Amino acid sequence: MSARVLDEPPLLIRPMSQADIPQVMAVERRAYPYPWTEGIFRDCVRVGYSCWVGLDAQALRGYAVMSCAAGEAHLLNLCVDPDFQSRGLGGRLLRHALAQAARLGAECLLLEVRPGNVPARRLYEQLGFRVVGRRKDYYPAEQGREDALVLTRSLTEPFTAWG
Repeated sequence: MSARVLDEPPLLIRPMSQADIPQVMAVERRAYPYPWTEGIFRDCVRVGYSCWVGLDAQALRGYAVMSCAAGEAHLLNLCVDPDFQSRGLGGRLLRHALAQAARLGAECLLLEVRPGNVPARRLYEQLGFRVVGRRKDYYPAEQGREDALVLTRSLTEPFTAWG
């Protein structure tokens, strides 16, 4: 086991339940100026999207939501509580999503990210994602809308390459 893994704080990743949604919403509201609604999370869990929460010994610290169909996975939301960012939790949730997408038969994982979200873009790049496009006016912003970068990662290479 590498020293990096030993230094990471303990994190339990398990499926999200409807009972987790109040804690998920608390993190979502702290993390984003334009958060998802409670109804969106409830619908994602209800319809069977791949939804996970990351918990440490004290509380829920992050979550991920992914849909998977027709050989493609789409990471819809990946979030870590702002007070716990830059501790490796986002990377662990993302590696979990990659593994789950591959297990579900997806050949690639697609996601969108704000161009100005440098920490997220750095993480995605480290795990082999590449920019393949741009979605115009995708995100709400203070002054109108903001574009999103579309990134993808092949899932056909060996899992060990995912970090």
